[in-house]
Amino acid sequence: MELKLVAVEHPDDTNIVVGQTHFIKTIEDVHELMVTSVPGVKFGLAFNEASGPCLVRHSGTDAELEQLAIRNSQAIGAGHTFTLIMRGAYPINVLTQLKALPEICSIFCATANPVSVVVAETETGRGVMGVIDGEKPKGIEGDKDIADRKAFLRKIGYKQ
Repeated sequence: MELKLVAVEHPDDTNIVVGQTHFIKTIEDVHELMVTSVPGVKFGLAFNEASGPCLVRHSGTDAELEQLAIRNSQAIGAGHTFTLIMRGAYPINVLTQLKALPEICSIFCATANPVSVVVAETETGRGVMGVIDGEKPKGIEGDKDIADRKAFLRKIGYKQ
């Protein structure tokens, strides 16, 4: 077995979700979920099929993001994984609905941070061991940090 680290490419103004799923139906169900959950959302989606023709299946509402999702899924190369890249939406807008889809097994990350996927490769295929999402902690929040966090959540409309 060989471990590889795959950096996920995504523009600064996007959020990504990387997860594991088990069925070709994922592409249509996630597409439908995205357009009905966030009107006008721009996204690209790719899914690595793990049997049969083993294709990278894809969909989206934005050609650039769709091609980027395809490239990331190809680079990860693990069967039954998907990459979703969105602009104009946040994971918090769709994560509960994604996790409720019957074919979604797990979510590895949902973030705007730089992400690397830890992939194990054997002679039969690849699997995701985990992700590295953002940076390591630099300290413990103090009173000012707490006030800033609370102000930020209210500024962007997630708290009142």
